[in-house]
Amino acid sequence: MLLDLHPGYWLLALDWLIRLAALAWIPVRSPPAAARSWLLLVGFVPLLGLPLYLVLGHPWLARQRRQRQAHVSQLIHERQADLTALRWSSTAADGSALADIPRLAERLGDFMPTRGNAVVLHDRYDESLTALLADIDAAEQELHLLYYLMFDDAVGRAMAAALLRAAARGVRCRVLLDAVGAKPGLRAWAKPLRAAGIEVRAMLAGGLAWRGLSRMDLRNHRKLAVIDGHVGYIGSQNLADANFVAGHPNRELVARVQGPAVRQLAALFASDWYIETGELLTVATAAHAPAGTTPTQLLPSGPAYPFQNARDVVVALIQRAQRKVVLATPYFVPDDATLTALRIAALSGVEVWLVLSLTNNQTLTRWAQQSYYEELLEAGVRIALYRPHFLHAKHLSVDDDIALVGSINLDIRSFALNAEAGLLCYDPALVARLREVEAEYLADAEFVDLAAWRQRRPWRRSREGIARLADSLM
Repeated sequence: MLLDLHPGYWLLALDWLIRLAALAWIPVRSPPAAARSWLLLVGFVPLLGLPLYLVLGHPWLARQRRQRQAHVSQLIHERQADLTALRWSSTAADGSALADIPRLAERLGDFMPTRGNAVVLHDRYDESLTALLADIDAAEQELHLLYYLMFDDAVGRAMAAALLRAAARGVRCRVLLDAVGAKPGLRAWAKPLRAAGIEVRAMLAGGLAWRGLSRMDLRNHRKLAVIDGHVGYIGSQNLADANFVAGHPNRELVARVQGPAVRQLAALFASDWYIETGELLTVATAAHAPAGTTPTQLLPSGPAYPFQNARDVVVALIQRAQRKVVLATPYFVPDDATLTALRIAALSGVEVWLVLSLTNNQTLTRWAQQSYYEELLEAGVRIALYRPHFLHAKHLSVDDDIALVGSINLDIRSFALNAEAGLLCYDPALVARLREVEAEYLADAEFVDLAAWRQRRPWRRSREGIARLADSLM
């Protein structure tokens, strides 16, 4: 009798079976916000939503990668144990950001705060590239690069040429590039670089290779360089021309670092190299003479860690601010914890600035982030849209004491799905320098006015709301 039923009945039964299975399965494996988005998709289009969830719905990593991350975290803790001469300790009272954040960041990301660092901020695209290329050309022993993007353009060619020159001098060169983000650079330069003796590895390989490694859209979004163990770079800038967003050249922020913090950058590169290749690199841990007066602390994050390191530290920074918080990011699709922290800080009387880019190369993300404006403006958060460039810089400052510079966007993808890196700086002088950069942004920005924003057309409100429902899918 059942075999005689019309195929439409079987399809209807399958639709409902998928919906009911999703209702029982997805909330158990995903955070509430992500589960909401996926259940909505499966509810509307079950036959499409289920396969997409199975591929993209959970930020899983292969057991081997998680075990390797746990192993290198243990090594980092063990090898820092005897380096008390490097450790920086705040004299601030408990409950303040300067007292609490270093402890939290070390518990989450393994690295202790160190004293004696020199940090120079570069906020001009060509200036930071020129400095990096000069340091590569001065390398004598070892050179490590870890980047999300590398294109076959003028910058990619200049970087490849610098690497080839270094290899010809006998410098040991290793390059880690994200398999998807840096695909153009890998296609153009992997073979010639390897032929010169440079070790080039693609991270989180795409295509069919992803199946045994991780969820296919997990990416390594870090951007850092280590030269001879004495100079390091960390920030938002990729190995690509400033104009890769047509008509809107990128504006970035990069920190050039000297001192003990460089060893932390070297250890993070070694961690990613080990996770990708299984080879443990030797990282020198001996204390060396102070290079400056800035206390810093490296904050890595990513799906291999037990917690969302970057999100938790960003939320804690916002919560502990007493006077002023400035956050700059190209992509703003926050989770509930971040949104609540911003709203409460502003309502508590803290001056909160959110600096975004007027132009955006991701349309759906722009619509989703606009859905948060009204709620934030009502709470007193001030929103500035930087006009001249695509503002790709990612940083925040808290009061006059703490700055965070790196690759971390204020969105769910950056918090939960990408491997990221940020440098915490506990230095009023460096925060003052960052305030100068922020002032430049604000001097050339449009400010979102609450009354005017409320007058936008109803169809725009609907578009923003629909885009926001997909926040966990972006």
